[in-house]
Parts: sequence; C-alpha cells; structure tokens
Amino acid sequence: MANTNVKVAVIGGGPGGYAAAFLGADLGLDVTLIDMEKNPGGVCLYRGCIPSKALLHVAALINESKHAASWGVEFGEPKIDLAKLRAFKDGVVTKLTGGLGMMSKQRKVTYIQGEASFVDSTTLKVKKTAGGEETLKFDKVIIATGSSPARPGPLAATGANILDSTGALDLKDVPKTFLVIGGGYIGLELGTVYATLGSKVDVVEMTAGLLPGADRDLVPPLQKRLEKLFAKIMLNTAVTALKDEISKVKVTFKMPDGTVEEKTYDKVLVSVGRRPNSKVPGLENTDVRVNERGFITVNKQLQTDDAAVYAIGDVAGDPMLAHKAAHEGRTAIEHILGHKVEFAPYAIPAVVFTDPEIAWAGLTQAEAEAKEMDVEIVKFPWAASGRAVTLDRTEGLTKLLIDRKTERVLGGAIVGPGAGDMIAEIVHAIEMAATAYDLGHTIHPHPTLSETIMEASEIFYGTSTDLYRPKKK
Repeated sequence: MANTNVKVAVIGGGPGGYAAAFLGADLGLDVTLIDMEKNPGGVCLYRGCIPSKALLHVAALINESKHAASWGVEFGEPKIDLAKLRAFKDGVVTKLTGGLGMMSKQRKVTYIQGEASFVDSTTLKVKKTAGGEETLKFDKVIIATGSSPARPGPLAATGANILDSTGALDLKDVPKTFLVIGGGYIGLELGTVYATLGSKVDVVEMTAGLLPGADRDLVPPLQKRLEKLFAKIMLNTAVTALKDEISKVKVTFKMPDGTVEEKTYDKVLVSVGRRPNSKVPGLENTDVRVNERGFITVNKQLQTDDAAVYAIGDVAGDPMLAHKAAHEGRTAIEHILGHKVEFAPYAIPAVVFTDPEIAWAGLTQAEAEAKEMDVEIVKFPWAASGRAVTLDRTEGLTKLLIDRKTERVLGGAIVGPGAGDMIAEIVHAIEMAATAYDLGHTIHPHPTLSETIMEASEIFYGTSTDLYRPKKK
C-alpha cells in the first residue's frame, strides 16, 4: 500500500465527487468534500437522475394501467394529487442524500457546505453557506463540479414559464400545453412525465430524428409510442425565438420548408444539452487547462496539466453520465495513492429511461459503418421472445455487434422495457472480451427478457432456438 498520509480535497459532491471521497477515506486518505448542498448527491440526486426516475416510475404505472384494458382489465381515470406526488419525489431525494450524509460521517470525510475557489494548486478558500470563510491546504485536489443546462442563442430567454430540467422537476403544476425543445433523452423523459400527468405535449427537434446519438433502428419502437402520447413531434424544426408573456410563452419556429410559424404554450422546457461547470473561481491560479469546448483537459489518470489537480465527471469530458463520473473518481483516487491505473473502459453504457427504454454500450452501428469495420450485426426481435409476448411488449429489439474474425462482442443495444437493467450484461461481455459463443452458451433463466441477449448471440452462428435465421455462408 502506498503512503496514505495525504490530504485530498474534492470540489463537488455529485456521483463522481462522493465516490472519490468515499473511496479515498476507505483507503486511508484524509479527505475533505466541498459542495453547496447540505449533503452529498450533486445534480444527479437533487435535480436529475433520481427525481426524474421517481416521476417516470409513476408515469409508467399510469401508462401500464391504461394498457391493461387490452388484456381485459380496466381501471378508472387516475386521480393525481400533485402535492403528494411532489412529496414522494422529494422524499426519495431526501432519503438518498441523507444516507450519503450519514455515510460521509461514518467514513470520517470532512464535509464543508460552501463554494470553493483556488488560491493556488494546493490551497482553497471556501466561502461557507452558513457564513464565514476558511482557507485550506491540500496535497491533491479533485475537481468534480459537474455541468449545467445549456441555453444557446435564442434559447437563453428567461421567464417564469421557460424552464430547464431543474425547473421542470419541481413539478409546480401540470400545464395544459407544454413544449419540449430538444428530442434528446432528458426532453423525452420529462415530456413523458408531463404528458402522462395530463399536459398536451409538443416536442421540437432540429435534427432529422429523435435521440440523435442513438442508432436509428433503436428509435422507431419508442417514437411509435411517443406519437400516441405526445400531441406533436416536429423534426427538422428550429426554435428561433422565445418570449415569456407572463401567462404564456410565444415560440417562433423555423419549419422544415423554411417558413416561420408562431405558437403559444403555457410552459416551455429547454432541453438541448449541458455545458461543463469549468469556470471554477481562481482556476487561473493553477496550471489547469480548459479546451475550446469548456472541458478541463485530463490524461487517462484524470490528472490535469497541473500535477496537483485532477478533474472527473462532466467537467472532464463526454459522456456526461453519473456512472462514468463515479468510476473516474475512483481512478483518480487510486492514482493519488500511487497505484498503476488508468481510466480506459471499452464500454460506457447509456440509457434512455423512456417507455420503452433504450440502452447501448460499446461500438455502435453508426461507428462501425463509418469506420468500415468488419463486424456482423445480429438482431433478435422481441416478437420471438416468450417473455415479451407475456408482457404484451413485442416491439422490443436486442442487437449485438460481433467481430467476424475474433467473434468478440464489440457492442450492443437494447430497446424495450428493462433495457437499462439488461445492458450491464453486454457491458460486462465487452469488458471481458467475451465472444458470441460465450454469451450463447451461458444459461439464461427462462422465461426472461435476458434470453434475448443469448438468442442474439446464437443468431451469429445461425443456431438461435426461437428464431430461424441460418447464418449466411
């Protein structure tokens, strides 16, 4: 074990920050964690991943109850107590963040609520939320300041009825009309919540399709359901102006044919991406470098150009995902301890928690085609899955990208209920250099949706039990 007589400061208490702080304390480091919130948790727990998933769970329950009519079970229209729903969501957040606060005390992590600024590479000044300032010296500092909603160009307009993801999650009311600007995962998830609660939701996306980062064959099952849930989905359409008019928001659209249209909404959600929080006060007093996109430049050990300063999570580069930040935080701590380590995953899973869910990891079909890689793409349709049939959710799909020469699994994707939970098996297969044979000969429980991964791998050999598709010679 390397010398642990090291003082480490972590700026930012999100999934990356608290993962780093907790591991550092577990391994004997003297750790101080600094954040503006009362307890660790960051955007993910307070204003992102966790509260949105709590609301999506409620939305899924409502949609499932409506779907049940086709099975001969009918429920009445749901009565929504918005105050109680907010309390449920807030209770989830309080429970989890409170638990993190307790664990930081158990681990003897010094937690300071306040804003940190750099005096130099190893000295921080903390303006405490409760009042007063404190100057602290450290051997190493980890920047884990996360990201914020982006509001470019005309979307920078402000007003009580123009929301970002944080404002939308407050769930102050359910507007009659609601516009989501941006067809990415955050917009579609929150649009799903509001539409299910009763809003007439429109979605506008400036590109040719929803979820621009996902392979195109994954989107149709979701889009088909969203076209029934949402009032309108406008593609190849740009928002050129927003104006809050007290009780309404006037929106100007540039339509696909170049014409201009105006429409008013009760509320508008701007969800067009996030920007890194790299403007840390006093950062110019260090040798840390920020690139043209606003990300802090790091090496594979998450170390910046200043040897005493590390950066992890959203502020250190794409993808902006909580689980990626947590693993980077652990890598940074291990490097501080002198371990030979680097952050070099073969696959980082991405999940869209809509209904159906979409998840992917590793090599995508678009990347494989762009690089002209010699891979075989195998797809198992859920119409051939016994479990999917019992759930009446046969629109799903499981896809694998397999190297033709080595038979290694290089990537995979799933669309369907539970895709976010199932993708971990594919991630593990990629990381362990598993082959299609390995997956196909791993016994999966029946009847489950996980069998679709096994079946997809068997399609590579033309031996799938539940789908006749002989392998091409």
